[in-house]
Amino acid sequence: MRNLEGIVILWNIAVLGWILVGKEKKERGLIISLGISVIVILLQGILEGMRWQLIPAYALAVVPLYMLVLARLPWSTLPKSSKSSVMKRVIGMMAAVIYAFVAVALPILLPVFTFSEPTGVYKVGTTSYEWTDATREETFTPKDGDKRKLKIQIWYPAEKDSKGEISPYVQDGALLAEGYHRLLDMPKPLFNSIRYVKTHSLENVDISDQEAAYPVLIFSHGLNGHKNQNTFQIEEIASHGYIVVGIDHTYNSTVSQFSDGTVTYFTPGQDETVEMMDQTNKIWVEDTKFVLGQVEKLAAHDPDHRFTGRMDLQRIGMFGHSFGGATSTQMLMSDPRIKAALNMDGVLYGKLRVPEGGFNKPFLMMSADQSRYFEQYIQDPALTASLTDLFKRYDHITDGGNYWLTLRNMSHMGFSDLYLTSPLFEWMGGISLKESYSIINAYTLDFFNHFLKQEPLKLLDQNIGEHTLFKLEKGEK
Repeated sequence: MRNLEGIVILWNIAVLGWILVGKEKKERGLIISLGISVIVILLQGILEGMRWQLIPAYALAVVPLYMLVLARLPWSTLPKSSKSSVMKRVIGMMAAVIYAFVAVALPILLPVFTFSEPTGVYKVGTTSYEWTDATREETFTPKDGDKRKLKIQIWYPAEKDSKGEISPYVQDGALLAEGYHRLLDMPKPLFNSIRYVKTHSLENVDISDQEAAYPVLIFSHGLNGHKNQNTFQIEEIASHGYIVVGIDHTYNSTVSQFSDGTVTYFTPGQDETVEMMDQTNKIWVEDTKFVLGQVEKLAAHDPDHRFTGRMDLQRIGMFGHSFGGATSTQMLMSDPRIKAALNMDGVLYGKLRVPEGGFNKPFLMMSADQSRYFEQYIQDPALTASLTDLFKRYDHITDGGNYWLTLRNMSHMGFSDLYLTSPLFEWMGGISLKESYSIINAYTLDFFNHFLKQEPLKLLDQNIGEHTLFKLEKGEK
């Protein structure tokens, strides 16, 4: 709940309580209460933005006005029976308590969520690009000649004293709300608060001069996700001295918006067989290879003079969630430019299989316990048999001394920002996002700091084994 939202709710509930239990409600007091309510609501609307979740709280401002009007009505001075008066007061208080509960609960259950302050030594800058791959036809459109177009956002280290416009969570929150409505078949108003969400990133500020060049990490979202879906993680990484390049995989993202007004939403495939998912992953791998090529061009000559010579192309890693995690795994095996990769709860879809002996490159797998052990709950033998090949793809992922971190009491979407949209997700799933995010960020940084920056490991080798919140495994070299 935002600061002024809290003030609106607390003030109007306090006024309601005074009207219900106060012995004397003078006209002057009612006028002052009404005036303060109106001023606070106006300030909240101007500075923070009004939203429908606060309608019950806004409506409480009408109570003093109602009392003022009621006092002027002729029948308001007629004598009332004491028994009737007490009954009405009890009913009124019960109704007021229920109403106040709703006024408080709505903005808590559907909040304008916030992100934790990044802990690194840098502020975070961000900028966006649109890149078209002229060598590839767009397979999701019927028109011949359409080329594959991608929306990219880059986060990077900025100086601590940088000043600039704070970046919103997404370019257009209404479009993302529409995307979630289409995907989840839930009312769009449930997601309209996303348009008010702010990040800690500053738009288009200068890159920090503290280091000559920074390692680069590519981020790939989940199927029907979007490039901003792991802002909790991306900003933390960038604040520790990384350039993070986020990709919207057009037509497989929740929504992609381009400068020419084109808006594309998630387009489901004809089926979701393993073979089809493997084929779709090929498109994502090609997207990533193209983006890497554009990053190389940007590092050589940035028209905005921000990234020229500032991207260390000898230290490139990749991480992704779900289908993006599968893409990170495929890129680690297929592209020599990727030196290390992190897969967050991604099924190992794609063309290549992890060979016996492992990747011969650093790899970290993160899994939710609900995902990793879900086969235990499958009752259909035919389904279990059909997934046997898929399960076998995990046989060698820790070979060669690589790592597998399994988070306890965790679900698949807990690796993204989605559950921040309502605490109901945490409560229903028994998940603690604060604890989970802390573990994810700490082990992500430990992994990339070691394998891309050559810093000593602080967590991975030191915490092999069973723990309260997670289990960490390391394969044999």
